[in-house]
Amino acid sequence: MATTLTIRDETLGSSLSNTSVLEFLSETITVRELIRSRVYQEVQDYNLKQGDVFRGMIQPEDTEKTLNGWKLKKPRLLDWKRQFECAVEAFEGNRILILVNDRQAESLDEEFTITPETTVTFVRLTMLVGG
Repeated sequence: MATTLTIRDETLGSSLSNTSVLEFLSETITVRELIRSRVYQEVQDYNLKQGDVFRGMIQPEDTEKTLNGWKLKKPRLLDWKRQFECAVEAFEGNRILILVNDRQAESLDEEFTITPETTVTFVRLTMLVGG
């Protein structure tokens, strides 16, 4: 039986937030599995629809930021493995924080159990301009 998990996205300095639901075959997963499942689903959804805008956690190459996601300069299929590598780099570089039940995940191998009360928030940090 699949276990469902609702995830929420936030960007510091923005009042916008998005939610989505992921399914897992196990109740206990790692942060790495969470990121992999999320990225795979986002890329699969985009590749099936082939729209102009990718709505996902990680900006694909050759795109520009829009209000609703990332606009591809040239429509193409995205590679989920490349997006996953970028997401891992962003997590390890503290450009994306993952909060599980309001506690910051600190490693890719950290495990947590999905319950009906589990909350997961991805927080995208933006670099400050100027100096």
